Amino acid sequence: MAGRKYFGTDGIRGRVGESPITPEFMLHLGWAAGQAFKRTGQRNSVLIGKDTRLSGYMFESALESGLSAAGVDVKLLGPMPTPAIAYLTRTFRASLGIVISASHNPHHDNGIKFFSADGTKLDDALEAEIERWLDKPIEVCSPGELGKASRVEDAPGRYVEFCKSTVPNEFTLDHMKIVLDCAHGATYHVAPKVFRELGAQVSVIGAEPDGLNINLNVGSTHMGALKQAVIDKGADLGIAFDGDGDRVLMVDRDGSEVDGDELLYVIASQRFAEGRLKGGVVGTLMTNFGVELALTEMGIAFERANVGDRYVMERLLANNWVLGGEGSGHLVIRDCTSTGDGIVSALQVLLSIVKSGKTLAELRQGMSRLPQTMINVRVSKRFDPFSRDDIVAAVQKAESELGSSGRILLRASGTEPLIRVMAEGQSADDIRRVVEKLVQVVENSTP
Repeated sequence: MAGRKYFGTDGIRGRVGESPITPEFMLHLGWAAGQAFKRTGQRNSVLIGKDTRLSGYMFESALESGLSAAGVDVKLLGPMPTPAIAYLTRTFRASLGIVISASHNPHHDNGIKFFSADGTKLDDALEAEIERWLDKPIEVCSPGELGKASRVEDAPGRYVEFCKSTVPNEFTLDHMKIVLDCAHGATYHVAPKVFRELGAQVSVIGAEPDGLNINLNVGSTHMGALKQAVIDKGADLGIAFDGDGDRVLMVDRDGSEVDGDELLYVIASQRFAEGRLKGGVVGTLMTNFGVELALTEMGIAFERANVGDRYVMERLLANNWVLGGEGSGHLVIRDCTSTGDGIVSALQVLLSIVKSGKTLAELRQGMSRLPQTMINVRVSKRFDPFSRDDIVAAVQKAESELGSSGRILLRASGTEPLIRVMAEGQSADDIRRVVEKLVQVVENSTP
């Protein structure tokens, strides 16, 4: 990402009203994206979807205007999960898919994600091409070539059917009691339909968006409400999505949280047992070491990618593997879909449960998590922590203390001004002490 002006790990993101998350920038961004992805000799179209943030209306209009000025038609999907835009971009044969969302962030943030014509995240070169056009002044095409805009009224129904198509026709959730937490976000109107149509008895929380309550004390970043609902209703499990629906975490019947690392293990181990894993598994630098140990013991290859589902996808494609993911709940299942999809990933976990005849709690027992501590250090501006000699020296000292029984990871967030300080090892007390020392060094070294 070196030299990138606007793009972070997952698109462009920031606080609404502060550069670059302004209407003026979005107008320019729409025009730049239109120019970068116009195909010669045909009528071009771009899909725009959004989550439930109030600011989505403003940015949707601005992007639409910019794309029209570039001579590109626009199809408006309204509030839809991020992976739905990826899927619909493919099925509509669009040039590009745009999502207006800040994922798990609060309502006062917003951002933009892009999908290529084949429904995958843009690579660095394509993002750089958009930035190249952003450096140019807007030039409106001739009046007769301006893009048109239309709404896709059946988008939710199309996506519901797609999600159901990722599991076998005979698969049913009859006799299963599930609680869904939709984070007052983009899955609020589609996720309940998917699981109900597959036969589950579904209770729903976090499905009353008002434009301001997205991710507010609900969803995959605030699991307390779901844990309590699962216990109160005597459900078999709970499923939590984030604001834009590309992440999923779960709660088992006793209210214990099951994170993305464990869900990845559940899917991988069940597929391996059935002989349909198709290669190894890709995690990230943040994946708990317990996942690697458990999979390796089973004879499953494991590889770590940089943090971000786009980098997980890159390694999957390079290895021709199908399964990867992150502890945050971004799971990539290439033989089901082209990007991280919370609903599709949840269905794959449920498929493992149904096929094995075991509960979620039983399926996760094969993996033992190593104690892991992470502290986010907020900084005034983003910087590479390993560009500072004092931080490098402190990390080397910490690594020598932990030895082969643990590991240290420092990384700058790609979406927020944070330095993430993480340690993992056999002793929770030791790694907490190591992390707290490193945090002090990072804070003292912050520019």
